[in-house]
Amino acid sequence: MIKVNSLRVDYEELTAVRDLSFEVKEGQIYGLVGPNGAGKTTTIKALAGLLEPTYGEILINNIDPETHPREAQKYIGYMPDFAPVYNNLTAWEYLDVFAAAYLIEKKERPAKIKYWIDKVKLSEKAKVYIRELSRGMKQRLVLAKTLLPNPKVLLLDEPASGLDPIARKDLRDILKEISQDGKTIIISSHILSELSDFCNAVGIMEKGKMVVSGSLQEIRSRIKSKGLMIVRLAEHNEDQSLKLFNILNNSTQISGLQKISDIEIRASFLGDAKEAAWLLAQLVKQNILIAEFNVKQDNVEDIFFKIGAHEVS
Repeated sequence: MIKVNSLRVDYEELTAVRDLSFEVKEGQIYGLVGPNGAGKTTTIKALAGLLEPTYGEILINNIDPETHPREAQKYIGYMPDFAPVYNNLTAWEYLDVFAAAYLIEKKERPAKIKYWIDKVKLSEKAKVYIRELSRGMKQRLVLAKTLLPNPKVLLLDEPASGLDPIARKDLRDILKEISQDGKTIIISSHILSELSDFCNAVGIMEKGKMVVSGSLQEIRSRIKSKGLMIVRLAEHNEDQSLKLFNILNNSTQISGLQKISDIEIRASFLGDAKEAAWLLAQLVKQNILIAEFNVKQDNVEDIFFKIGAHEVS
C-alpha cells in the first residue's frame, strides 16, 4: 500500500531525510520510531504530500502523490501532532465543517458524523464546545475528522503526544479497532512503549536514515533476537520435571536452560509462535501438567535499544 524508494528531503543546508526506503503492506500498523529529530515528521509530511521531496519516489496504492496529488489524497488521512481545532464550534459542528470540505453529500453527513463520533467514543460530547474538551478528547475528535472520508491509509504523527496514560490507551484501542477494517496505518512516535502493544511492523530511524524496517518477526530474526521462555509445572513431580527438562534440552530452538525451582524452568528461545505452539503440544502429549508456558519476545522498545539507534539528528 505504501512504497518509499531513496527518499531525500532537504531544508536548505539541513538534510532531514536521506536515502530512505521502506514498504508498508495493506492492513499493517507500522510504527515509525526514533529519537526526536530523527526525521519522522518530515517523512510523514512527505507521504501526505505536504512536503516536496528533494528526490526519491513515494507511492500510495501505486499512485505518486507528487505527480497525482488529488488521486493520492483520496486514499490518505493525515493527522499532525498538534492539529488545529476551532474552539468556538461544538464537536458535531467541527465534523460537519470538514464533512463539507471533504465533499461528502449533505444528506449523508449526519450518518457519517454519527458513525465516527461513536467510533472514537465522543457521542456524549457531540454538542459540547471544543474549548471545553480535554486534550485527549480533542485528539479523538481530530481522529474522527481524519476518518470522515474513510481513507485507506492513515498517517498519524505523534498522535499520543501530551496525552495521559488513560487517553493514550483509549487512542490505542481505537486504532486497533479501525485497523481490523483493513486500513493501513503509519504512526510515528518516540514513546516506544505505546507502540509495542499494537504495531505489527516497525521502521527505526536515526539521523534521517532507516536503520531497520519490516515486520516484528522479520526484525527479530534479522538481529537474532532471543525470547525468554518460562515453563512452570502445575505441581512438583520429579518424573515430570525430568521429562520437561529433557524435551526442552533436545530442542534446537532453546539454549541456556535454567532450573529456577522444582517447578519452573527458564531458557532462551529462538523460534517463532508456531514453533512455540509445537513445543507446548509435545509437552502435553507426554502428559506433563503445565501451569504456565510463556515466551516473551522482544518488543519495539527492546529492538530499538538492541539495534542502538539512539542519536538525535
